[in-house]
Amino acid sequence: MEPSSRLREYVGVYLRGFAMGAADAVPGVSGGTIALITGIYDRLVGAITAIDPRALRHLVRPHDADARAELKATLVRMDIAFLLALGFGVLSAIVTAANVIHVAIVDYPAYTFAFFFGLIAASAVVLRSEMALDSPRRWLVAAGGFVFALAVTGLGEGALPHTPLVLFLSGVVAISAMVLPGVSGSLFLLVLGQYEYMLGALGTFIDALAALPSGGSTAALVDAAVPVVIFCTGTTLGILSVAHVITWALARYRAATLTFLVALMVGALRKPFEEIVGAVGAWTPLTALGIVLAAALGAALVGGFDAYADIEY
Repeated sequence: MEPSSRLREYVGVYLRGFAMGAADAVPGVSGGTIALITGIYDRLVGAITAIDPRALRHLVRPHDADARAELKATLVRMDIAFLLALGFGVLSAIVTAANVIHVAIVDYPAYTFAFFFGLIAASAVVLRSEMALDSPRRWLVAAGGFVFALAVTGLGEGALPHTPLVLFLSGVVAISAMVLPGVSGSLFLLVLGQYEYMLGALGTFIDALAALPSGGSTAALVDAAVPVVIFCTGTTLGILSVAHVITWALARYRAATLTFLVALMVGALRKPFEEIVGAVGAWTPLTALGIVLAAALGAALVGGFDAYADIEY
């Protein structure tokens, strides 16, 4: 492939990654759905499941021509250039969106969570045909997903502490959504009570990093980086482990897996609903209209993605 053609290819991959990151930054819209719409889902899943940390052993022998050749072949097999371009796009979008969403939650919580409510509810509706409630076992699976989400979201923000272990496990769980069309990583963070915290932590880290050239504190940057690094470490482990498990579950138990996930999404609606009720001091017709319109906008966004994709999940 000509260098110019390769450059255009990876610019396209970057832009797809940016769209995926923007989608995964809000609860409800899935980066996996964007990957399906833009035609890279199969390549993404194939690249993720091909990742082999054992390839790093070749790095300790840079003088060995055979080791270099084997490393190059392994990286090509893992489609590492594709993953790097896509990952940079995802990261760019999340960094760009984090402060905007955080400000929206702080300044307009009722309307923001109404928008999230519409996103999540519409995503559950879009995936309803994937639910299989044709046996007592499937009903039990659906009940498990619904009750789990209902219980965890009912704990309240901060009930699960923002400890290194919780942040690490949240990263593991959130990244798994990369291979789940219809379910976003942000939804899992919302269920676990870590969504607002991680938005704030990422915003603080970005601000500290931006302030460094103009005399910002290195200590402040290090402090701000700690939760972000822990979370990202979890996402790395998630790519190397949980993503494989989910791919296997979708291949072997697709109906049961998606039944659990759709039920989890319905149960997770408790969180934005309670946030809306708690944020509205006094209900007026104008306030109610704004809430409804925000939720409708979120639902329309998911419906538009689904209609445009016109694919089977």
